[in-house]
Amino acid sequence: MGKNIRRPIKGIRIKNANFAMIFVSCVLYVLLITATIRATNRYHDVQKAMDTYVACEHCDTLLTTGSAYLTEQARLYVVTAKKQYMENYFTEVHVTQRRESAVEELEAYYHNDEIYEALLNALKDSNELMVREIYAMKMVAFAAGEDMDGLPDEVRNAQLTEEDMALGQDAMMEKAEDMVFGNEYQNAKEGIAGHVDRFMDSIQEATNQGMVESARKLERTMSQQRVLVSILFIESIITFIMIILLIVKPLQVYVKCIREDKMMEITGSYEFKYLALTYNDIYEVNATNEAMLRYQAEHDPLTGIINRGAFDQLKKIFHAKSKSLGLLIIDVDKFKLVNDGYGHEMGDKVLKRVAKMLEDSFRATDYPARIGGDEFAVLLTNVTEDQKDIIQDKITHINDKLLHPSKGMPRVSLSVGGAFSNEGFTDDLYRKADLALYDVKEHGRCGCRFYDESHEYHGRHGESENAEKK
Repeated sequence: MGKNIRRPIKGIRIKNANFAMIFVSCVLYVLLITATIRATNRYHDVQKAMDTYVACEHCDTLLTTGSAYLTEQARLYVVTAKKQYMENYFTEVHVTQRRESAVEELEAYYHNDEIYEALLNALKDSNELMVREIYAMKMVAFAAGEDMDGLPDEVRNAQLTEEDMALGQDAMMEKAEDMVFGNEYQNAKEGIAGHVDRFMDSIQEATNQGMVESARKLERTMSQQRVLVSILFIESIITFIMIILLIVKPLQVYVKCIREDKMMEITGSYEFKYLALTYNDIYEVNATNEAMLRYQAEHDPLTGIINRGAFDQLKKIFHAKSKSLGLLIIDVDKFKLVNDGYGHEMGDKVLKRVAKMLEDSFRATDYPARIGGDEFAVLLTNVTEDQKDIIQDKITHINDKLLHPSKGMPRVSLSVGGAFSNEGFTDDLYRKADLALYDVKEHGRCGCRFYDESHEYHGRHGESENAEKK
């Protein structure tokens, strides 16, 4: 055979053209992503300004309604002397606390700000007004002859002046009404309203300024995006043309060679010479595909652990080997209630979680498997009965996590029956583990027990078991 002489290849090298287009695309992509991030940030700024305004309106409503509610209950008590209104008043003060909630909520947005100070002043004035309201309620309670020990601490501890104590019942009631209905009280309420109005005016002004600035920046960023998208479109058209001229046409030659069952010619661009050499790698790709298909045939598609078919194959393999083995048969307790109560999607999540915990809890040399709907098994290699306490601790740890779930997962538990063999996977091993599992279920589920020759089993396969013992 004659030696091939490498001739110089003329024309555009696909590799160089590809690098150039990748570079241009990356630059455009980075610029576009940057512009998109800026646009997103501007949008978030607008959204944040709106959220802040809504939150501040909510704070305004909380403070206003809380203060108005206190006024209403104080006035109702002063007028009617019904203790229920006093109880409503102090429920708002100590439990509902709408005014305090408004200040705490606003602090997250405007801490140490003049806007925040306006709301604090409103709360301060409202608290000062409470002193007047409590004093008035004390006067009414005193005039009505209420048992002071049964009144809230604030009312009981309010000290009436000697002048007020000297008033008659009617005069005292009249003065109490004046304290919560009179001009002085009304002026104080208007002062609180003034603080709230200044608060809302400041919020509206700050929100408008923020939204105008954010909208201006958003428009500028979107203009940049439009320019970059146009450039990216032109670059894509150029790329398509290069693909047709430098890749598609040479490929047509190779397709023709494959259809005619000919050897691929080492021809075309520099890169296409390597394409012919890659043809020999098809066998390796086929081997990879076969391995993937084998994996899919042996593993459960939901949980990712081995399935019933693969588990049966393992039983046959270890049946012929006289090795110490352990077998756990596992049921998810009351799994039907999970499917019925939470839906099959949540049920699938529970099965995935159980499978993952079994994989994580046992050794790499052990074989967790899903052998049924909510039934699992674990084949333990090189293990003896002396290690059953360790295995039980693992199951207890798994059950503890399953019984204290997070992220909305339902509470479940596992019932586990186990057995050991020193002669490989015998025909009796599965039966013994199944009897132990049934014994766990008979005693309340959520636990792990191992087959014990001295224990008498009932039900399931228990009758034949007891007969064998006899």
